[in-house]
Amino acid sequence: MNMMRTAMLLATMTALFMGVGYLIGGTGGMTIAFLMAAGMNLFSYWNSDKMVLRMNHAIEVDERNAPEYYAIVRGLAANAGLPMPKVYLIDSPQPNAFATGRNPQNAAVAASTGLLQRLSHEEVAAVMAHELAHIENRDTLIMTITATLAGAISMLGNFAFFFGGNRDNNNPLGFIGVLVAMIVAPFAAMLVQMAISRTREYSADRRGAEICGNPLWLASALDKIARNVERIHNPEAERNPAMAPLFIINPLSGERMDNLFSTHPNTENRIAALQAMANEGVGRPAQRTAQQPTSQRAAPSGQQGPWGGRPADQKQPEQPRPSGPWGRNPSGPKGPRS
Repeated sequence: MNMMRTAMLLATMTALFMGVGYLIGGTGGMTIAFLMAAGMNLFSYWNSDKMVLRMNHAIEVDERNAPEYYAIVRGLAANAGLPMPKVYLIDSPQPNAFATGRNPQNAAVAASTGLLQRLSHEEVAAVMAHELAHIENRDTLIMTITATLAGAISMLGNFAFFFGGNRDNNNPLGFIGVLVAMIVAPFAAMLVQMAISRTREYSADRRGAEICGNPLWLASALDKIARNVERIHNPEAERNPAMAPLFIINPLSGERMDNLFSTHPNTENRIAALQAMANEGVGRPAQRTAQQPTSQRAAPSGQQGPWGGRPADQKQPEQPRPSGPWGRNPSGPKGPRS
């Protein structure tokens, strides 16, 4: 079913890409666009995950430079019966996370420094469990390829703005065709939002709650992330809005409505569904003890942050604090060495 859904989405995106090419340059433009789309589909299958990670300036970390974060992911992957994904960190104050990769054997998860600093240990585990659920459900392939193609459509629309006006002799619709191509670009992200079913988020929420052992951990995490996203911008996501569906909460400051064009379901609805799961008995204390990763220990009273501190969104005296969860700035492609 996922393969069929992926094929249908790729066909739709390719047709749109060719349509924009036709509006810019007629038959010749459509042919060029088809060849470009075919090449990008193939390239995206193998490389879209690397592109998304690079666009977010994510660095790979391991148990040497991010031991607790890495141990959380490792324990949850074992709980889910998944291969250990690569683990990345994004230097961003906005709490958020995403997963990427063409299959579970070639997957990666990424969390922002803001997520690790502002959420409790249990909440971080719940968020990463949600991302592992996307990997298990094989959502990551369609999400990353769609983001890549939507970005390409936006670039094609920009091309029409700068060069389309001089191509009226090749453009069957003249200036109107160029104008249509220009309008397509701003709505490329909306196409992605419509194409990716928002029920995937509900499914990942449910499976993530099962993996971490407690739906209320994820409900609390979603509430904190949503409140912080409203006031903390993510410049990289704003520059590349096609990436928005990859994140656990929409990182774009302008997206607030749960409508047809929204990348994610309404956060309150997701929280209500998770609370209903808890009422059904999913993640009872006995189950949590059995499922909880060995690295995942309840924080002492008054210390809810994953690194032994209070979450950043709680009021506390101003004091210097490390810019990374290990107490120093990330550096280099593999992060800092201990």
